Formats: sequence, C-alpha cells, structure tokens
Amino acid sequence: MKFIILSLVTLFLGFVCQNVHGWGIDGHAAICAIAQSRLSEAANEQVKKLLPRFAEGDLSSVCSWADRVRFRYHWSAPLHYINVPDSSCDFQYSRDCKDENGVKDRCVVGAINNYTAQLLTYKEGHSHQYNFTEALLFLSHYMGDVHQPLHVGHTTDRGANTIDVHWYTRKTVLHHVWDNSIIETEEERSYDTQLAGLIDALEHNITKEWADQVPEWESCTRDTTTCPNIYAAESIRAACDIAYNGVDEDSTLGDDYFESRVPTTNIRMAQAGVRLGATLNNIFG
Repeated sequence: MKFIILSLVTLFLGFVCQNVHGWGIDGHAAICAIAQSRLSEAANEQVKKLLPRFAEGDLSSVCSWADRVRFRYHWSAPLHYINVPDSSCDFQYSRDCKDENGVKDRCVVGAINNYTAQLLTYKEGHSHQYNFTEALLFLSHYMGDVHQPLHVGHTTDRGANTIDVHWYTRKTVLHHVWDNSIIETEEERSYDTQLAGLIDALEHNITKEWADQVPEWESCTRDTTTCPNIYAAESIRAACDIAYNGVDEDSTLGDDYFESRVPTTNIRMAQAGVRLGATLNNIFG
C-alpha cells in the first residue's frame, strides 16, 4: 500500500511542530546513530545523499521527523503503532495491521514494508514517483517505533496511553514512561544527562555483551530485506511480560520498576539500531 508523499518544503517545515512521540527524541536519535555507524561505505554514501541538506549527513538528527509531522498529516498517525486485542500477547498481521477504520496494511509493520519497498526501487539519477528522502526518514523512524513494546500494545488502553501512573512523583501515562521517562532517568543517573554517553554504552554492549546475539538480530527469514513481523511479535511479548506487568491504574513507578525495566529499553533500542543498519545495508549494499 502506497502512502502519501510529502514535499521537501513540508519536510523542512515539519521541524517547527514540537509534538514528540515514539521513543522520544533521544531514543530515536540513539537508534539512528547506532544504525549509521554500522552502515557499509556504499550504503552510508547513499544515505547521506538522500538526507536533507540541513541534516549534514547525520541520520540521527532527523530521526524524529515522522513524529513532528504526524498530527499535521493525519494519514501518517496510524503508521506508528499496532493495536492488538486485549486478550492477546501475539501479533498476527492479517488481524492486527489495520487502522481504526479497518483499512488493511496501515500499521507500523505495513509502513516498514512499504517504505522498504520504495527504497529498493531507488536508482540514483533517475526520476521516480517516490520521494526517497521521506521514505528513508519514515523507515528509520518506524523501525524504532516497532521496537518500543507499547507501540505494539493493547487496543482498549491504546498502547497504555490511557493508563495513568506516577513516574516517581510526576503524573504521566504508562506509554510515556516507555517513550521517554525510563531513558531520561537512565541518562540523568548514568550519563550526566548526555545522549552521547547512552549511545556509547549501547554500542559497547552491541560489540561485547550482546555480540553473540547480533547475527540473529540482523537475519531475516527467507532472506528478506527486513522482517518487521518478528520485531512486532517481540514487542507485544515484552509489553505483556514486562511493560504492563504489575502496573495498575494510578500505580507509582519508582526504582523497582526502573531498574527492572531499563535493560529491556536498552536492548530494544540496540536491536532497532542494528536492524535498521542491516536493512539499509540490504537496500543500498
């Protein structure tokens, strides 16, 4: 399914809109930084050519663009998430990948498939019906979204957007805790509020602690370019087992929740970065 193509003027103007969702700015930036560091020379060259000029070759600097335009361009809103039946902890594409009006393929997995397919038709110097810069930015962002457990959450609570909690003393919703609060708290406590420190730690763990898992993260069944069905299935399992687990309406979430959940946010960001890098290498390699 082909989604609406925006102009590069819109691409630039999108940065004036301050709505932030998904992993939040830092989470998405970390994912794209990890991905770009893993690109082959050929793939990195093509990515830099497709990035808007003001990005100065840095994919992470525009990794939240899709969030910044989602409420101005309502057609893109359903492409950030999947709603799974409340009784389920598994993902089924035919059942779950649809928007609130029941239109098929309009979910984050469908979006990843769509923009991957668009980029696979890219040939430098040839005119085409697609805006490949936007396809790159959408794909990079949605690869992050599908790894956030509550972006593949339950229907009734809208991915925990209606579950009110306190993060320590601050009132918020459980979805926001996973988008932002856990990452921000980790940065404050471990990295002097610096994103660079978090990125360095994730990249270190990718090459050391998780090195034996990385080939499995990168691989896809049947040698496909990317396999977001797998990523979505992992997220709903993590949502059920970890994100939702033990949380009730008006719960106060503090050190116990933070310390037991931050390993999951870290490995999901790392997986997203590794898989985005592998997907871009497959596309442009």
